[in-house]
Amino acid sequence: MKGAALEELREFPGAMEELGAARDLLAGTPGRWRVLYHNDGDGIASASVAAVALSRWGRPWQLTPLVSLEEARLDALLTRTRGPVLVLDTGASYLERLRRHPRPVLVLDHHRPPAPEGPGGGHLLHVNPHHWGVDGMSECSASILTYLFARCLDPANEDLVAYGFAGAVADRMQVGGFRGLNLRLLERAERKGLLHRRREPTLTGPTLGEGLARSVDPYVAGLSGRPGPVTGFLQALGLDPQATVRSLSEADRQTLVSAWVLRLLDQGARPEFCERVTEEHLYPLPEGEEVVTLSAFQNACAREGEPSRGIALALGDRESRRRAEELERDWQGRVLRELGRLETERPVEGFGSLQAIWVPDANLAGPVAGLALAYLLDPSRPVFALSSEPSRTKVSARGTPFLTDRGLDLATAVREAARAVGGEGGGHRVASGASVPKGHEGAFLQEADHRLFLQGFRPAPRESWPKESSP
Repeated sequence: MKGAALEELREFPGAMEELGAARDLLAGTPGRWRVLYHNDGDGIASASVAAVALSRWGRPWQLTPLVSLEEARLDALLTRTRGPVLVLDTGASYLERLRRHPRPVLVLDHHRPPAPEGPGGGHLLHVNPHHWGVDGMSECSASILTYLFARCLDPANEDLVAYGFAGAVADRMQVGGFRGLNLRLLERAERKGLLHRRREPTLTGPTLGEGLARSVDPYVAGLSGRPGPVTGFLQALGLDPQATVRSLSEADRQTLVSAWVLRLLDQGARPEFCERVTEEHLYPLPEGEEVVTLSAFQNACAREGEPSRGIALALGDRESRRRAEELERDWQGRVLRELGRLETERPVEGFGSLQAIWVPDANLAGPVAGLALAYLLDPSRPVFALSSEPSRTKVSARGTPFLTDRGLDLATAVREAARAVGGEGGGHRVASGASVPKGHEGAFLQEADHRLFLQGFRPAPRESWPKESSP
């Protein structure tokens, strides 16, 4: 069965062939599909798109979230699953395991596949933008890939574009502006009146004061999490803390943004992170949430252990919308408290090519590591956040595009270092995770430091940074 042609993919050899083969696989495999998805914002957005598209196609489904690095659980799930399997936002590192399943398996993943990937064919099909020459790390989230698959099933599924971009926002692909395939799809959605962009200050909350006090990205030292100092900061600028962002004049917006940027520069943030004081918001969503808000809600549902709420939100459940908003506020508060601890206590262990922190809650480790690197810690070295669990230690490693441009490849370093100490790991060049045996954390960090050195990565002293203008 031939898939619907997508004009945005004309310049990417193999893209339509893979998506068309995926459509044929679904068409030729009736019955209930087990949908395994990565339990994060991008994974939940992917599952939201898939749930709607499968329902419209007449295929029943069962959704199951996966945390990264759960090989034993994946094996157990496959053993218990008698029907076909759809794997979203994960799977590229587990192709051989998935290939053992006796029924068809469709993998939609945007993580770079291991090299060599191994032969294709059989009853396993792996669709991945890296196969087409598209960088899945920056130009095509898993939710965007799932959205393309949904459109290949039926052009009417183009109305799911907001959920595609919710996952891209969750993976921070809007930072610095959407690019590549993401941008092509956004421009198409704008032309068709499905979305339009508006750049606004990056504040959540009903007032300026609450929005700035709740701000985690950007995190402003001395202001984020501190309502009293925020009030004084805004009043000194001649701004009313009780005003809304929408009520500000253009001059007042510029006053706020300029002062905000100066605070961030003073605390050592690199210019590209200072640019986050404003952000592209995507409007409108008929009968739905603005995309940045939707992304924050779904990401919080993942982080707070209620991923099904994020998907039910996409399916129109009003109670899930209320609960998602509540979870997002709770999540934001916990991140603020942990960043505040790092700001005041600075519990950082330094290595030659990396820096390490301990974060008590593994669910917070990745976001806290990324935000701390952006706004509080040494921006010339990646951050490894460690969280102790009963039998293992979880690791979340975060870099920045500035560091990957200097040769940083966390995916390789983390995977090889974890294997060296009897653990497992992998992910993106800029963001990766690992699970290592307890008691081997120091050896793992030393191995990772050594692997980064062998890659040729070297921390960049501040005086060598390119001169970049602030917004």
